[in-house]
Amino acid sequence: MALQVKGLHKGYPGPTSRLEVLIQLDFECEQGESVAIVGASGVGKSTLLHVIGALDVPDQGEIRVAGVDPFALDEADRARLRNREIGFVFQFHHLLKEFSASENVALPLWVSGTAREEATDRADTLLKELGLAHRSGSRPDELSGGERQRVAIARATITEPSLLLADEPTGDLDRESARMVYDKLMEQTRSRSTTLVVATHDLELAAQTDRVLRLIDGKLEPA
Repeated sequence: MALQVKGLHKGYPGPTSRLEVLIQLDFECEQGESVAIVGASGVGKSTLLHVIGALDVPDQGEIRVAGVDPFALDEADRARLRNREIGFVFQFHHLLKEFSASENVALPLWVSGTAREEATDRADTLLKELGLAHRSGSRPDELSGGERQRVAIARATITEPSLLLADEPTGDLDRESARMVYDKLMEQTRSRSTTLVVATHDLELAAQTDRVLRLIDGKLEPA
């Protein structure tokens, strides 16, 4: 099983009482499966992805990514697990503005110790797959919104992670750009048998995944 979540609970202090966002949540994904998480704004979709991706710590429960509990690791090993096994695509691309598209994509490989030339070659190959060969030397402020998100997808998948988490990856794009980005996201994950969990408000795009779940009252249910 690529992803296992058991008894997940996460809440935050509020002005008068504690806000319980995820409540004893159970969730599994098989290797290569794509799952869309839908739900109202503020319901906790981003929180769920952040906890699954070990960017936030659960209050209770167990998470296993590729069979490993990230919260049983120290911070250094957890960071290595994120770099090796988990890719992230956010609504806002978070590309480094001083780096070219190719350098942004190669960055996770540099962090893991891959030689600079090899990392750059792999980045350029991936950008070509995503229709961005002519943009490899461009910086983020020279790219369109859709192009920036495709660069972000390349950066998230270059280490060939077992799990890709995408948080409203098309939420800041026009309809045509959103469709192109989503198609490329699905293409990249399916060609590599990557498990995809995507949070989205777009039900039409969510319908392209293998399974659609709705987050409501802290629990996941079939949409």
